Amino acid sequence: MSAPREPADGNRRGEARRLESRIDRKVQRLQRAEQERRSVIGETAYLGTLGVLLVLPVIVGAYLGQWLDERLQGFAVHWTTSLIVVGVVVGAVNVYLFVRE
Repeated sequence: MSAPREPADGNRRGEARRLESRIDRKVQRLQRAEQERRSVIGETAYLGTLGVLLVLPVIVGAYLGQWLDERLQGFAVHWTTSLIVVGVVVGAVNVYLFVRE
């Protein structure tokens, strides 16, 4: 039985370069991921913005509908419910457009 052969010196250098290249790529990838990672505060602000974009049109629709129902005789909650539904649709479109960016 013969002893395992030692790789040639040039072969070792090539392997070392490939290993160094792979390590450099992984380090760069980790650094990019660290820079692009969102913070907890950033995520909280993002979710808060989504909530405001959805809820604000609904509230505006409810108040505007209630005001119209008070001004016009014969309508109990017709305008209020209609404008709440419109507010939900507008809010959903706002959230969709914001998330799509």
